[in-house]
Formats: sequence, structure tokens, C-alpha cells
Amino acid sequence: MLKPILLVEDDLKDIELTLYALEQARLANQVVILRDGAEALDYLYRRHDFAERTPGNPSVVLLDLKLPKIDGLRVLQAIRSDEQLQNIPVTMLSASNEEQDVNSAYELGVNSYVVKPQNFHQFVNAVTELGVFWAVLNEPPPGSSRPAFSEKHRFMPD
Repeated sequence: MLKPILLVEDDLKDIELTLYALEQARLANQVVILRDGAEALDYLYRRHDFAERTPGNPSVVLLDLKLPKIDGLRVLQAIRSDEQLQNIPVTMLSASNEEQDVNSAYELGVNSYVVKPQNFHQFVNAVTELGVFWAVLNEPPPGSSRPAFSEKHRFMPD
């Protein structure tokens, strides 16, 4: 049984684009969509509305940076500080191209950071190049060392 992809995004258009990109890249197994950071943490910790969900972690978390209630950086920090969650691969999806946001995400242990594109085909290529496929195929994330910030990890539209 494939593990679900957890998409934490509050913008409906970005949700649709991401789902379409995952489908086109043949990565769209089960996708769980959550609309804010608090809901994401409830899902991951199996609390409140998610107390009865099937045990297990998602194969990957696609996490928006700017979220209602609890922002993406705080969700990322919670994931990386929890022994049961810390090995889940996380890709930050953000409209922010601010160096501070990118660096903060990498300092907290994000596996990749994608600046939300305006061009669908570029997004599909970015998702594929970022290696989301290894998470869907249940391969472990890259070693415990966190990648330093690099332009190759960041996708920006033309």
C-alpha cells in the first residue's frame, strides 16, 4: 500500500496546480489536502479529527510557507524535532523568493524549496527533478545531513 502525499496549502489554485502536476508526473497516489498548519500537525500527530486515521507517516509533505494558524516553518520545525516524523521528506512550496525564507527553511531541515511557478510545465519538471518520486516509491530521504542552500534546489519561473 502506497503512503499518501500530504499537501498543506491554503490557496485553491495552488492546490489544483499541484495536484495536476503530480498527476501529470505520475506521482499522484493518494493525496491528503490540508488547508492550514494546525490541521497539518493534527494530521501528523493523529489528533482531533484525525485521531482515527490509519497509522503511519505520509511519503512526503508538500508544505506551503505562508499558512493560516501555524506557518510552514513552524510545521517544518515540529516535523524535524519529532523522532517519529523527522525522516519524512519535506518540500517547501512558496511564492516567496526572499533569501531569508529560503535559508530559514534549509536551516530547519527542508529537503527542497520550490518557488511557486506560473508556468505549469516548468513546475512539473521541477517536481520531477526535486526527486519527489523517491518518496512516493518509499525510498528513504537523503542522509541525515541537511543540504546547504543552493540555486539548484530552488525553482523560479522565467
